Amino acid sequence: MSVTITQQRDKCIGCNYCVEQAPERWRMSKKDGKSVLIGAKEKKGFWTVKVADHELQANLDAAKVCPVKIIQVTMK
Repeated sequence: MSVTITQQRDKCIGCNYCVEQAPERWRMSKKDGKSVLIGAKEKKGFWTVKVADHELQANLDAAKVCPVKIIQVTMK
């Protein structure tokens, strides 16, 4: 199985919930106060990274608690 996380970073409001749910994959930027998807590459405003299966649940939880719904987790 392949797990992909996508974030629309420009819409982030800096609530820190994603960091609380999945600290190994998320951190808060000191520059602009928005969350950073660790290891992601940006393309047309979307930040995307493929992760190991064991990160699935924590990042599904992060997507679920995001108040602006800018985190998507997909499995193939």
